[in-house]
This record gives sequence, C-alpha cells and structure tokens, in this order.
Amino acid sequence: MSNADAPDGGDGPEMVQINLRLSKSFLDDIDATWNEQGFNSRSEFLRHAARDAVKHPAFSREGWKQIAASEHELRASDESLVSREDVVASMDRDDDGE
Repeated sequence: MSNADAPDGGDGPEMVQINLRLSKSFLDDIDATWNEQGFNSRSEFLRHAARDAVKHPAFSREGWKQIAASEHELRASDESLVSREDVVASMDRDDDGE
C-alpha cells in the first residue's frame, strides 16, 4: 500500500499537510463535487483525485481537455441531450422497438 492509500489517522503512514492555491470559483466546484459524490470531506476528495492522477497517468491532461471541449460543445449546441431515463427505456425494448 502506498502512502496515498492510507486513510486519515490510525497506524498508517504520517500524513503531511500541503497548501494549495485555487480560485474561489474552482473551490466552489470542488466543494459541490465532493458533496454530490458522497466523499466525507474536501481533503478525502482531493486525495482521491490525486491518487487517480498518479495511478492512471495514461489518462493525460490532453484527455481531460478533450472531455471538457466535448462537454462544452454539447452544452452550447441546440440539440437536446438524451436523458438517462430515455436511455434506460430504449434498453428495455426489443430489437423491433417494443
């Protein structure tokens, strides 16, 4: 187990505090995200995000940029998005549409 995998407290590796500067709007986005995703704290969420970045380096910054650009295009387009309910409903149909 790496130091990044240990939970806070307990007999795990020593935890080190770091300082991180973020814009207020980005911090607001982070706070909304960790709450929505069920993390116990902002720190837990940021450790999880950092761990993913270290463990999965093949998913590069360029990949994130492409995702962001695609999301922006979807939100800016006049086309309507398909809801989750529509996708689930279409999966419940037979190949002939029933």
